[in-house]
Formats: sequence, structure tokens, C-alpha cells
Amino acid sequence: MIMNENLRELPTPAVVIDLDMAEENIRVMQKNAEKHGLAHRPHIKTHRAGYFAKKQIEMGCKGITCAKLGEAEIMADDGIKDIFIAYPIIGEDKLQRLYQLAKRVKVSTIVNSLKGARDLSTFFTERNTQIEVLIEVDGGLNRGGIKPGEPTLEFAEKIRNESGLKINGLMYYGGLIYGARNIGELEEFTRKEHDNLVTTAELLKQHGFQINVLSAGSSFSGKKPELLEGITEIRSGHYIFNDCGQLDIGLASPEQCALNVVTTVVAKPDDHTVICDVGTKSLTSDQCHYREGYGYVMEHPEIQIYSLNEEHAFLRTEEENPLQVGDKIAIIPNHACVVTNLAEKVYGFRNGKLDQMIVIDAKGKSV
Repeated sequence: MIMNENLRELPTPAVVIDLDMAEENIRVMQKNAEKHGLAHRPHIKTHRAGYFAKKQIEMGCKGITCAKLGEAEIMADDGIKDIFIAYPIIGEDKLQRLYQLAKRVKVSTIVNSLKGARDLSTFFTERNTQIEVLIEVDGGLNRGGIKPGEPTLEFAEKIRNESGLKINGLMYYGGLIYGARNIGELEEFTRKEHDNLVTTAELLKQHGFQINVLSAGSSFSGKKPELLEGITEIRSGHYIFNDCGQLDIGLASPEQCALNVVTTVVAKPDDHTVICDVGTKSLTSDQCHYREGYGYVMEHPEIQIYSLNEEHAFLRTEEENPLQVGDKIAIIPNHACVVTNLAEKVYGFRNGKLDQMIVIDAKGKSV
């Protein structure tokens, strides 16, 4: 966001969201997905707020994706009726919470281990019901999914007769795509995502499995929906705000980055360096693959945020730094998803003016 007097009045550090741009990002992603026959089930870990989840549903999304039960419970409290938990549910306490959640809303989850699948099945069988599940197919991160093709078929055969499970399809997360250096590499990863998921689904269908859902599509690959035709839904997350990861590869412009962190210059130890009142507790220490530093300074892209402490950001330039003590700047974070989890409330702006304060309902709900 471009700094104006309304932003300069905020106490800092402040997380600010351009609501008009966030809604435009939702609209564009939804329109492009529908054009290519894809439903959209966005990942809410980016915003963690019922306000934005309801906005996504209102604008056409079929439901939401959550990383953890804690997020899902909060979203159910906020009135969301169709929730996919893209994380294995392990342990008696979480099985009980999932069961209670399933009484309130339509909920589904994943399985990626025999123990996890069998424990889940036993729990729901004992309660004379079923839980809908997708088998997680590994997208290259080796983060818990079953390898595509024959290994997924072998896994599916082993849990085919688990009476507490309704196997409804496959889920894929191609996380390696975030290492793409250009649009060409991004498209290559997206094609692989599509091909791995579709060919694995065909193999399972040949062996009698009913595959209704093919869920993939990150915030990177989801912006290439023409390459994902043949799957059923995408699960983009930080597309709603965009961040430096999207900037680096050319998937968004600075103006399309709806979330900024506003901060104040509190010291200028030399002509090239200033220190701001934002650090890892507000901006995140995450780094991008091919970008140095910890964010993009709106209006001063030549300034590098080269270091962060908990409450301090260190910014430098090769030439004399134009910033002075007392100045306020807006920063696009490297990773928007982390920033919202560090804030209890965010400032929602429209047309450059404060519109409302938005509560981050699921802040810290990572259990």
C-alpha cells in the first residue's frame, strides 16, 4: 500500500490489509479456476480469520482447507460448513475432536499412514459412522504423503476395507514449486503436479476405487489453472494477499500485495542504515529462495531489510539512506501466512481509509 496520512497515524508495527485488493485477488483466482473447471477450496492458514473465509465462500469458493483442527474448529464457530483438514489426525484426543467437529459441519481429512488410517477407521466404526478421507500423495517434499503411482495403489488396497473410512479421492501438495526460479520452471512443476495426480487416480480407478476428488493447486500452481484441467479442486492460500514469494517469480505486482506491515524508523546509526520497530515477532524471519532480506519496502525498493531481531529491523542502502527517524514505511513480508498468526487484529483499509478492525480468530490455533 502507498503510504498516506491515515497509515501514518497507525501505532506501529501494524498489519494492514487493503480489503479492495484482497477481494480482487479472491475474485480473479475464483474466475480463472472456474474457467478451467476447477473448484476452489482455499487454505485459510494465510489469513486465519472468519471474516476472510466467509468472504471467500461468498465469492464462490466451495469450502475451505485448514492445516490443523484448531483452525477448523474456529472456522466452524464462524459459520463455515464445509471444511477439509489437510493434515493427518493422530491421537485419541484429536480423533475425539474430529468426531465432535463432524457432528457440526461437513468435514474431511487425509490419511498417509496405515496406523493413522486404521486408528481413524476404528474410532469412527465404533461410533457407527464414517469419515471422508483423501489419500495424500507425496508431491516431492517427502513430507508424509505416499509416493505416486503403484505405492499409492498398494496403500489404498491395504485400507480399502476399513469400514470407518470413506475413501473419496487423492490430495497432492507440490511444495517444490516454491523453488521455481521463473515462470517456465513453475509451469513445469505444475504439469508434473497434474500428471502425477491424474495418472495415480486413473490407476486406482482401474482397480475399483471411486475417485471423486483430486485436490491440488498451491498459490503458485493455482495461478496456472489451464495446466491443471482434469483435477477437481485447487487449494491456494496466500494468493489472497500475495507476498514477496509471488513478487519474485512475477505472479504478482507490489500493488497486488494486499497485506503490508507498517513500521516506524526509530534510529539511524549511520548514513546508510536505519532501524525500524518491527522484527521477527511481527514481520517473520522466513526468507525467500531467491531474494535477499526480509521483505520489500514499498516506495523504497532499493532499501534492503538485511537483518531482524525480535523487535528490530535493520535496513540499509548503498547510497545515503533517505529514511529519517520518525518516518513510517510499509513492508510487503516475505511470507504473509506467518504474519497474520503474529497479530491479534489487523487494520482493514478501503480507498486508503480505515474501514474496520479484523480479528484473527485462529491466531495460535495450531493444535
